[in-house]
Amino acid sequence: MVGYVAAGVLIGPHTAGPTVVQVKDIELLAEIGVALLLFSLGLELSFRDLQSVRRVALLGGPIQILTTSALGAFGAAKGLGMGWPEAIWFGAMISVSSTAVVLKVLSAGGVSRTLASRVMIGLLVVQDLAVIPMLVVLPQLGAPGNVFSSLVRAIGIATALLTAIVVFGTWLLPKLLRLVLALGSRELFLVSVVAIGVGVGYTTHLVGLSFALGAFVAGLVLGGSEFSHQALSDVVPIRDVFGLIFFVSVGMLLDPAFVSSSLGRIAGVVSLTFVGKSVIFALLARAFGYFNMAPWIIGLGLSQIGEFSFVLARTGVASGALSRPTYDLALTCTVLTMALSPLVAGLSVPAARIFLRLRKRRETRAQVEYFDESVSGHVIVAGYGRTGKAAARALERAGITVVVVEISHLVFRDLAADGLSGIWGDITGEEILKAARVEKARILLLTAPGLSTVRLSVERARRLNQKISVIARASRTDDVAELRKFGVDAVIQPEFEGAIAMVRRALVQYDGDVAAGSQLISELTAEFYDAGH
Repeated sequence: MVGYVAAGVLIGPHTAGPTVVQVKDIELLAEIGVALLLFSLGLELSFRDLQSVRRVALLGGPIQILTTSALGAFGAAKGLGMGWPEAIWFGAMISVSSTAVVLKVLSAGGVSRTLASRVMIGLLVVQDLAVIPMLVVLPQLGAPGNVFSSLVRAIGIATALLTAIVVFGTWLLPKLLRLVLALGSRELFLVSVVAIGVGVGYTTHLVGLSFALGAFVAGLVLGGSEFSHQALSDVVPIRDVFGLIFFVSVGMLLDPAFVSSSLGRIAGVVSLTFVGKSVIFALLARAFGYFNMAPWIIGLGLSQIGEFSFVLARTGVASGALSRPTYDLALTCTVLTMALSPLVAGLSVPAARIFLRLRKRRETRAQVEYFDESVSGHVIVAGYGRTGKAAARALERAGITVVVVEISHLVFRDLAADGLSGIWGDITGEEILKAARVEKARILLLTAPGLSTVRLSVERARRLNQKISVIARASRTDDVAELRKFGVDAVIQPEFEGAIAMVRRALVQYDGDVAAGSQLISELTAEFYDAGH
């Protein structure tokens, strides 16, 4: 991505050498690229995926936008000497993050379905929606009497159109694609899918909403149908080509002469933007119950300035609210933060590991429930997500005493409803381990994938009970060896175990030789996990 931006700088109008003359045409293709990025994301996700993060998105999103805008406006007024109307524009521009950059980073890392990624996507959707009232309110700063009616009208149009897309799209689009498939043409299916994404986006654009937002909603609608997987497979190559054009077009906006003449101001704004937005997003994630790695991933992942700041900047210049120097500063800082964002986002996991390693854990936690001292020989299940819940229920059914430790208070409240005993707290805390009677426990089952969490848990659990057996989950194949080093007795890698279960079923149905199949699977399992030693 950084290479694409650099290529855009080289062929842009502000540098010597070959120059693209028809910049407007490139910008149009770039807008289609952003729309296809969001359309493909909608195909990967579904409304059900976003349901789990609706609280942080719908409540936390507006809080983040208002907080970042207010701090950005204050810093622009006091630090950069802007007048308050212009400073408010500047604060609004830096409050939005880049949907295109974040999606590209998540897609490249293959992590678009993780919980932290869904939180980021939910917040991005709210930011994209927030641009609509921004475009209504900001130009009216000098005439506040017109703001309310214009805002109500814009929100009404947006709500009506998006509702119509969801309702009619859920009913109409699958029928349309079935008719296309009945003709037996794969090429026509591809053309139809692209036309749906771009066409719905263009419809939303015509009524004053975001082109990309309409494409995203269209993708969400199709994402719940049986066509989603093939549609995504067909669209990805086209999406990548148009996405490349978008990042090149971003680089074409950068003026190296302005950068060299205003290096100090640019460096200050870029640095403060990265730090300020990272802190705001991280605190927001913590406040809504996301811990461990998540605040770092969300904070650093959304710390850049987004492409919608270009839209706000153009509107500000056209209305006379923004001066040319402010426009150039905002544009340059946006391009630089977008270009540096993959590098900054890549620091999230290493930085989180260092922080969690150095941070002194609090010795006590509120609402710690100490179990009866007679409890012994039990299993401590750390984490009550999908894996932890399934494990805890199975152990309970087997007649084994289970104590669940869960750090998210929202999830913790589900324990009582499921008839299980539990403790709210961080499994790496010594007091939490004592509360779970780790000194008398037989097994510690760690379902959280974070390596730093596993290492700290094992160290402190073994300090209190040297004989306890530890079973941990490895999120990646490379983590197996690392977990062995931490002293984990048994490592489970979910993808490998799923593959083994599928192979076992296939062998039984293929030749029915259960003994030979069991021998082969035992050998494969030993080879896989022994490689972690």
